[in-house]
Amino acid sequence: MASSDGHRSALLTAGGILSIVVGVFEVILGVIMAGLVISAVVQGGVVALPGWLLPRGLVEIFVGLTPTWLRISGSIVLGVVAIAGGISALRRKSYGLSLAGAICALVLGFAGILAVIFVVLGKREFDRVRG
Repeated sequence: MASSDGHRSALLTAGGILSIVVGVFEVILGVIMAGLVISAVVQGGVVALPGWLLPRGLVEIFVGLTPTWLRISGSIVLGVVAIAGGISALRRKSYGLSLAGAICALVLGFAGILAVIFVVLGKREFDRVRG
């Protein structure tokens, strides 16, 4: 008789790993953006972030409406929260932090959606560890 415990555990593990991977990617993008800005400032040029750093369609909205420092710090903060949430999901410590990390991973679209779904489906794992 196979139970769904292993399936739920695998889903939570997958959600945690997805959150960590997306979080690392977000932090890397933030560091790249910071490097481009610092490079432009040192060279005395205009600070402009290339469009390949963001998905099409969001470039005009995101770049046009937010200051550069907010994009950089936002990417890094979202990435750090996604990494912390992924670690929490893998350790089955805090459901709230795990879900927050998965939500922060939504920035990258499909991987973030999967992370949220997997963490929500694995919620019972957190209750089992506590009680």
